Order: sequence, then structure tokens, then C-alpha cells
Amino acid sequence: MITKEKKEIKGGNQNSKMSVLRPFFGVLTIVSIVLSILLPMARAQSTAPALAPISDGTTIDQGIAYVLMLVALVLTYLIH
Repeated sequence: MITKEKKEIKGGNQNSKMSVLRPFFGVLTIVSIVLSILLPMARAQSTAPALAPISDGTTIDQGIAYVLMLVALVLTYLIH
């Protein structure tokens, strides 16, 4: 009988500790969920769009071709 009572007291003691810790873990869980949602939003930054290329090789080649064609047209006009 004594051992049964000790087991019941011991078991009841553990349940009272768990009943105290259960709300703590609940609050801790809720706080961690809220922080995991809010913290990334606080650090979020919008990324700037990439700059368009100023020029590439084909644009430069086309410009040189137009200048050479204009020079050829002027020389042809002056010679004739």
C-alpha cells in the first residue's frame, strides 16, 4: 500500500510539472511561429531590375557600317 501511494504521489508530481510547462511551451511555440513569419519580412528588400545593356558588338558594328557607307556616298558624289 505504501508503495502504491508513493507511486501515485510521484506520478501526480510529474503531472503537475507538466501542467506548468505545457502553457509555457504553447506560448513559446506561438512566439516562434510569429517571429519566423515577421523577421523575414523585416529584412525583405525589393531587388532592383537589371540594367539593360548599353551596347553590344552588333550595334557598334552597325554604326561603323553606316559611317563607312556615308563616307563612300560622299566620296562618290565628290569624284563624279
